[in-house]
Amino acid sequence: MGFFGLFSKKKQQETLDRGLEKTKTSVFDKLARAVAGKSKVDDDVLDNLEEVLITSDVGVDTTLKIISRIEERVARDKYVSTSELNNILREEIAALLAENNTTDMDEWDLPTDHRPYVILVVGVNGVGKTTTIGKLAWQFKEAGKKVYLGAADTFRAAAVEQLCIWGERVGVPVVKQQMGSDPASVAFDTLQSAVANGADVVIIDTAGRLHNKVGLMNELKKIKDVMKKVLPTAPDEVLLVLDGSTGQNAFEQARQFAAVTQITSLAITKLDGTAKGGVVIGISDQLKVPVKYIGLGEGMTDLQLFNKRDFVDSLFKSDK
Repeated sequence: MGFFGLFSKKKQQETLDRGLEKTKTSVFDKLARAVAGKSKVDDDVLDNLEEVLITSDVGVDTTLKIISRIEERVARDKYVSTSELNNILREEIAALLAENNTTDMDEWDLPTDHRPYVILVVGVNGVGKTTTIGKLAWQFKEAGKKVYLGAADTFRAAAVEQLCIWGERVGVPVVKQQMGSDPASVAFDTLQSAVANGADVVIIDTAGRLHNKVGLMNELKKIKDVMKKVLPTAPDEVLLVLDGSTGQNAFEQARQFAAVTQITSLAITKLDGTAKGGVVIGISDQLKVPVKYIGLGEGMTDLQLFNKRDFVDSLFKSDK
């Protein structure tokens, strides 16, 4: 059984639909106002649609791409009814995501050429970083994997404590040191212990600070360098966690982290509590970094692998 193949497709779809409900309701309400009194897609409708997408936190640049695609279809087909707009949006957004690095993942298996698989997790404080790590650890463990966690956010006692609580809850070891210790030293110890004990997965938490970009860059580089002394392939993945409910602020955080380290994947959390789910579309388009996980609630299984087809279908699924 592949990783994340533990949960039925139906259950995952139900969680996705529920988690995107606020965003979907907001988008449909705005679309209804955008086409009110219109039978075909014209310049006024396109102007209104542009506002719908921007206010849904899709982002200006990505919105302009989508509008341009729809304009081309209108010019080609001569007549496009407003009743078709929902399906056209679904098709064009799915096509846009398909052109980026975001790939559909129903299951995800660890590479077989080496172990442990090492994930370095970055992101500012408060985005759900530690919670995401805990849920990932649980899902890996449920898939039969041996997991080690590293508490390399040594600047906040609360961060270490929270990770230890998750470790106890999930039943996986957490490697930590005293407050103020060198984060790279924690990462080194974590990886050494994991290798010595035959772990399959190592997840390293890092400090959520962006006030000093040079300092952050040097810190992350040092962590990577010392891990390579234990395992040359480490880290296999640098996962940036973003809070989807912050909308455009998530865009800015993503840009800042991308400027100081090579991000290989994204986790976008807290989508269930916001109408700003459109941020997933914009971030994946603008960064060209794959969205790998989305957070849709508090439950362990509410962290899902991102599937663009399911996401777009759910977002534009009519309940009528």
